[in-house]
Amino acid sequence: MLREFKRPQKLMGNAFEITVVSDDENSANQHIDAAINEIRRIEKLLTTFSEESQTNLINRHAGIKPVKVDWEIFELIERSLRISRITDGYFDISYGGIDKSFWNFDKEMKELPNPELIKDHLKLVNYQNIFLDREKQTVFLKEKGMRIGFGGIGKGYAAEMAKQMLQNKGVTSGIVNASGDLTTWGNQADGKTWTVGIADPDNAKQPFSYMNITDMAVATSGNYEKFVIINGKKYSHTINPKTGMPVSGVKSVTIFCPNAEIADAMATPVSIMGIDAALNMINQINHLECIIIDDQDKIYSSQNINLK
Repeated sequence: MLREFKRPQKLMGNAFEITVVSDDENSANQHIDAAINEIRRIEKLLTTFSEESQTNLINRHAGIKPVKVDWEIFELIERSLRISRITDGYFDISYGGIDKSFWNFDKEMKELPNPELIKDHLKLVNYQNIFLDREKQTVFLKEKGMRIGFGGIGKGYAAEMAKQMLQNKGVTSGIVNASGDLTTWGNQADGKTWTVGIADPDNAKQPFSYMNITDMAVATSGNYEKFVIINGKKYSHTINPKTGMPVSGVKSVTIFCPNAEIADAMATPVSIMGIDAALNMINQINHLECIIIDDQDKIYSSQNINLK
């Protein structure tokens, strides 16, 4: 008899949960182990917290020389740059230069960072200064002090890779949930499609709508999880790479797409670029849909979404 086997696990600094549908507990647990090991492998590759990671190597040689990397990193950067071009630079892996030094979204923060300092650092944020050489398999950051980071795409990439690995092992149904960015395939143990709740930004525990999905990834970016309030105004942890300032005006964005990496990467730019521009962009891309909730609780959705 088919059952759902679930395991929560802290990975990449986030709460992951892996679900596989199987009739055998032993094989289900082996599959979940394998998926966790795959996500750990990717974490090692992408992390900026380890001196040895290739990401750090690229950053340390910024403005100095190109760094030879594994194909996996090379191609992830290549895909990231493609998303930067599609989103007009609102997705940018070179945001590392303005990341932690200015914005720390624990509750200690009492005032906004100095805009002049931010401006100075923003000069280093520009995906067009990331140079890839396919023949030599190298990555070069043109300016000294530039830094890349995979915070906007890494979780989705890991979820996608874990899913593909499970599918290759013959797991016909499951979910990889990377702290709310999740990817599903197949059906539940009872044969019904998977159901996801779209979080209500004012009450994260209470979904405002449910959608039935299968073979689909869902990613949410919202200001209700990490934010600071300074002078009565709420600033979300999503930083606009063009201004270095946090986003305000949008409470949450939910993206639907068959690929978890793309869903994860698109959630951030859609929450930054302005609602009309975002919907216009999403409506031009096949197999990509979104729901946006603004600060006034108004709900916007792309053209193929029917909310129940």
